[in-house]
Amino acid sequence: MKGRENDMRGRLQDKAIIVVGSGTGIGAATVKQLALEGAHVCAADINVEAANRVAEEVAATGGRAFAVHVDIADETSVKEAVSLAVAQLGGLDGAHVNAADLRVIFEDSDALAEDLAVFDRTLQVNLRGHLLCTRAVLPHLLQREQGAIVYTSSSAADVGESTRPAYAVAKSGLNALMRHVASRWGPEGITANCVAPGFVFTPEMRASGQLPQELLDGMLARVPGTRLGQVEDIAAVVALLLSEQGRWINGQVYNVNGGALMR
Repeated sequence: MKGRENDMRGRLQDKAIIVVGSGTGIGAATVKQLALEGAHVCAADINVEAANRVAEEVAATGGRAFAVHVDIADETSVKEAVSLAVAQLGGLDGAHVNAADLRVIFEDSDALAEDLAVFDRTLQVNLRGHLLCTRAVLPHLLQREQGAIVYTSSSAADVGESTRPAYAVAKSGLNALMRHVASRWGPEGITANCVAPGFVFTPEMRASGQLPQELLDGMLARVPGTRLGQVEDIAAVVALLLSEQGRWINGQVYNVNGGALMR
């Protein structure tokens, strides 16, 4: 096992990767995992102070990471962030697009009651923003004739919920965008995949103390397993998909949910 762990530590050695939406949660864990495996990582986030803290944690353990500001709802901001990342990384081998506006998710009601401003904002960030990121990173990946994009999707695209239609529509569209990228640029060396987390009990959720135990027990009851998801579970799959070991994986949605959704 120790030899295998050492192999994984160098699996992304000197790869240049940007993680968009990396200040907290899954994105922060992904930055740390990629750096642990040898990558040089740009941590991009609208909260650049949080992204800086993640980069500092990586540096404190001997890894390489730096932070830039990005607002994926704004095309100019996306272009500038990717340009800054490429300038410091010396190119680009991969991207994890993980950003989302979760502030409006609690206002995402149903098709009759939905405030169109909530619907529009959800798609602007969770779908259109991912297209903007794709358009910004693809030319740099193509320059190296090989690269990988991983998007964070959600099981909401498949389960059919009675609420959150905008979120589900955005994630369904993201899955379609991913398959388009995989189909269109796969012959040019690009892979594109989605990771679709189930309920992940993030460090921020744990620290807030605002989730009642009954809710956590209810979430666990939906999983045919012994625990809830952790951010490291998702980061591990993202790292695989960005590595050489993931080169034969293209156009797929990976449901990482402990078995809560089986397909």
